[in-house]
Amino acid sequence: MNTKSLFTTLCCLFAFVMLSIAQSPVGTWKTIDDETGEEKSYVEIYEKDGKYCGKLVKLLQVAEDTTCDKCTGAKKDQPLMGMEILWDLTAYKDYWSYGKIMDPNNGKTYKCNAWFEDGNMDELKLRGYIGVSALGRNQTWKRVK
Repeated sequence: MNTKSLFTTLCCLFAFVMLSIAQSPVGTWKTIDDETGEEKSYVEIYEKDGKYCGKLVKLLQVAEDTTCDKCTGAKKDQPLMGMEILWDLTAYKDYWSYGKIMDPNNGKTYKCNAWFEDGNMDELKLRGYIGVSALGRNQTWKRVK
């Protein structure tokens, strides 16, 4: 393989990788309080064992040493900072599903789907629900640049 074709191959590979990253939920996202519309926290979404997870990396409305007093099980009274609140999201066509999301405000865990609406990769739509998706609510998280 000559230098020119090697360079072309590497450029194509780089473009493919960048496109794949741009179309994934991986990154840091700002959550918005449903009631006040104010910024609430930053969640870092990352890939783990072929699925997507998210942990709290910045708290904007409460002290950084706040614990999850309404959580149950192993998360009970654990620090919110670094807590995994989103897990098991699985890629499916052009969205992610079969995940779980935990609301630290009430300690409850919900099923979760996520997607980009209208090709906007700077806003991640999430739907948390119990049972069937129709019995849930949406949130929009904004990408932190």
